[in-house]
Amino acid sequence: MHFILIHQLSTYLCNMYSKELLKGTLSVIVLKLLKDNDKMYGYEITQKVKELSENKIHIKEGSLYPALHKLKTEAYLTTETENIGNRVRKYYRLTEKGEVLLQEKLFEVKDFMKTIHLIISD
Repeated sequence: MHFILIHQLSTYLCNMYSKELLKGTLSVIVLKLLKDNDKMYGYEITQKVKELSENKIHIKEGSLYPALHKLKTEAYLTTETENIGNRVRKYYRLTEKGEVLLQEKLFEVKDFMKTIHLIISD
């Protein structure tokens, strides 16, 4: 019985935040990681998010790749491919336009968090 409760708790912690909360912050997360790491490929981004969030945020490929595609289409990212053994890996890199967007998004998210704190703090 205790194992089931612990498993349910760990599942809850791994998926601690709702999709709605993450959806609004996915682009800023991706942009910030690319700024900090120069270039990254999709799976690497998902693993870095897990690591930095202490396993509280799991970005699924079904959310990540459409976001990456949209950012690339809007010229915030560029891509380059690299052959790794028998596989082709696509790396994403921030453009200058992406760096400007990142600064705007960081300001917006930080300001929003402060505002939410004003509303919900005791």
